Amino acid sequence: MNEWEFGVLEDKTPVESARVDGGAVKKGDRVRLRPSEGGDIFDLALAGQVAVIESIEQDYEGKVHLAVVLEDDPGRDLGVLRQPGHRFFFSPEEVGPVGAEVDSSRVAVHVPSILVAGIGNIFLGDDGFGVEVARRLATFEFPDSVRVRDFGIRGYDLAYALLDGYDLTILVDAAPRGGEAGALYVIEPDIDEGGAEGSGVALDAHAMNPVSVLRLAKSMGPVRGRILLVACEPVSLGGEEGHMGLSDPVAQAVNGAVDVVRDLVEKAQRGELATGASAQGLGK
Repeated sequence: MNEWEFGVLEDKTPVESARVDGGAVKKGDRVRLRPSEGGDIFDLALAGQVAVIESIEQDYEGKVHLAVVLEDDPGRDLGVLRQPGHRFFFSPEEVGPVGAEVDSSRVAVHVPSILVAGIGNIFLGDDGFGVEVARRLATFEFPDSVRVRDFGIRGYDLAYALLDGYDLTILVDAAPRGGEAGALYVIEPDIDEGGAEGSGVALDAHAMNPVSVLRLAKSMGPVRGRILLVACEPVSLGGEEGHMGLSDPVAQAVNGAVDVVRDLVEKAQRGELATGASAQGLGK
């Protein structure tokens, strides 16, 4: 019911209080506005705003309406004087106590942007691990906020991509750490130290060293967000002559790596995986 409709009513029954979310509110109380769906442009603009109840009124059908003025409205005094444009009407179901959650459908939720980058050289044996994982991941459907790319050995391309401001970057590569062939690790690279945080073993400098690329990107501009490396223990990185194809242990680890990456993506989307420059190491 708008201001004009209230104005034409001959009888207005004064009401002392109204029930809101199981409690009682009265004139002068502060409430948070949560207009029902299907409203006009004013409803969209007022959703989530804090208002003060100017009066509680009942129409000829017995319905209760709350007349409110916005707490932050510079023209709030005009609303108290019942001037249109500064005084609004809501049903008790369309307001809540201050501090109550606003309808989640009207709250802007941050969706983390995620880059999954497969890196490596397919002509150097197990160094092609990251490329194969990226190829498998490309067969899955991800939200638009998730980007899966095979960077191969294009270090500069990856460095520029890291400057795009992703909330989370997941690098996938082979990395010798002295473990069993085909073993998977989740590492948080230490750009400043050049090693893997908590691992005690520097990342191998083959084809495209992830840490070198991270340092390059950092020298070119700010690199924000969290960066993780899903790595696999290789059997061979091709030797002097090189060869194509993954070793059996590494090939068998590809599906496991795909599951690890998808799990990290899902956790980040649910807010269970900290993102941002202040994130701590995993302590793997």
